[in-house]
Amino acid sequence: MKSIWAPWRMEYILQSREPGCFLCDIIQDTEDRANLLLKRGETCLVLMNRYPYNNGHLMVAPYRHTEKLQDLTAQEQAEMMSLTSLCLDVLTQVMAPDGFNVGLNLGEAAGAGLKDHIHAHVVPRWGGDTNFMPVLGETKVLPQSLEATWDSLAPHFGASA
Repeated sequence: MKSIWAPWRMEYILQSREPGCFLCDIIQDTEDRANLLLKRGETCLVLMNRYPYNNGHLMVAPYRHTEKLQDLTAQEQAEMMSLTSLCLDVLTQVMAPDGFNVGLNLGEAAGAGLKDHIHAHVVPRWGGDTNFMPVLGETKVLPQSLEATWDSLAPHFGASA
């Protein structure tokens, strides 16, 4: 069995959590660029992960604060899937990844950093995207700032600064 190490994630895992839900806070805020929010749908949104595994790491979440997939309405489920597909299309067009990881972390034991507001992750992947930096230097190299990534993706989602 092989292991994939992601030591750069410890900063996020160990940081103290503020009370409340950052997704609910972002939904209520109007500063989409500052919050890295790319698209507001009817029942769900798309935003960039502030602690990404790779450039272009996106999240799709319903506006409604719920932790269980089975508690989502049919409309919320459909829009989550539709926006996830849109993420794949936009990331393919803008970043040309070799593949994707798409998934849900349901519950703390499954790796959910935010366990009570369901969200899907869309992570673009490239052949050879893990190198010696995270393994030896405990440093993840992201070749583009979050803001520059937002600027490149936003027009494809219909977002504006």
